[in-house]
Amino acid sequence: MRLIDWNSLDEPGRAAALARPAQRDAAAVSDAARAIVAAVRRDGDRAVRDYTARFDAVRLEDLEVSAREFDAAERALDQDQLAAIDTAIATVHKFHAAQMPPAIRVETAPGVICERRSVPVRAVGLYVPAGSAPLPSTAIMLAVPAAIAACPLRVMCTAPDRNGRANPAVLAVARRAGVHHVFKVGGAQAIAAMAYGTASVPKCDKLYGPGNAFVTAAKLLVASDPAGAAADLPAGVSEVMVVADETANPEFVAADLLAQAEHSPDAQALLVTPARALAVAVAAALERQRQRLARADILAQSVQHVRLVVVESLDAALALANDYAPEHLILQVREPRSWLAQVSAAGSVFLGPWSPESMGDYCSGTNHTLPTYGYARAHSGLCLEDFQKRITVQELSGPGLAALGPTAQTLARMEGLDAHAAAVTVRLEALR
Repeated sequence: MRLIDWNSLDEPGRAAALARPAQRDAAAVSDAARAIVAAVRRDGDRAVRDYTARFDAVRLEDLEVSAREFDAAERALDQDQLAAIDTAIATVHKFHAAQMPPAIRVETAPGVICERRSVPVRAVGLYVPAGSAPLPSTAIMLAVPAAIAACPLRVMCTAPDRNGRANPAVLAVARRAGVHHVFKVGGAQAIAAMAYGTASVPKCDKLYGPGNAFVTAAKLLVASDPAGAAADLPAGVSEVMVVADETANPEFVAADLLAQAEHSPDAQALLVTPARALAVAVAAALERQRQRLARADILAQSVQHVRLVVVESLDAALALANDYAPEHLILQVREPRSWLAQVSAAGSVFLGPWSPESMGDYCSGTNHTLPTYGYARAHSGLCLEDFQKRITVQELSGPGLAALGPTAQTLARMEGLDAHAAAVTVRLEALR
């Protein structure tokens, strides 16, 4: 890890200090994802099986999870585990159900009615990572809002283990949250299969879920193809930024940094603080704590990307946070809510010492599928409306057209579009 004096760096030095590890090999990752997507689009299930054998070390005949496998998954979990799943589903459901947008009906001018109605996305593809750590929490975050939105077709893909089985907790979530089909497919090949469809995997209209750099690259590729599928947001390698002052508990800060660092070797965790003594204490706490954690091999790599950045003030820390636009932003400062108004670019914010990012990952109720790589400058985290489309409706009465129609005629003629004007004129003449 590095302790960085922010004021001592020039602009190139600051950019290098905050560079996200996963983006350094972006060109090579994109090329590899493009080859996988092309192969699956061309060869369908055969390519999916070949890539599964190559990347997951298992060759499958049946890609879809069977009813028998769902039953076995339920039996594999104990009552405490099932209760935790049910509790998390309930909190996530409560927060997302509250997001249901109301229908809008407005009379914009006399006799002119405009409406907006929400309809579910017809077929949704939910991607649940299952690499070094299967993520039933992601299954909850995707399947629950899809069910609330009443999407007619809900498909889930998650990589198998070396025995050819999907993670039992992921399957338990999928069954409880109303997923229609689950396939034992991971990586960029899963994204391609859901985007274009295969003999086994139904074609989906929109894809959801985080993943590694290859998954993110594949989502961007299929989303740019009219024959592919839309994507929710650029959600890739996990990252956290903690903004802390001298009142912060260094043990808490270190624990939050490690919670993200254990995700993958290229995860990134940053502390930004005006208190140098805190940064030094966090560095020591981080080293102590990581010795007790199970994912030692991953942490040995990811802690190299930890940055402890010392700035001149909390105002400077919040400005840096907005420039970086972290996926998760934790404010461990005195009166954290008073600083919230200064946050303009973050996927999700955690206020105060008793709000660890882990709670948002699992069960506070907010969605943990969030923009990474700085996309929080323009993208929001996943919400119910991402599983819906908004359709506008307009209805004019004869008198409404007579009153407002001349405005459309004038604007159409200004644009040189006389057929547009004529579509109004022929009706106005019929009203006379």
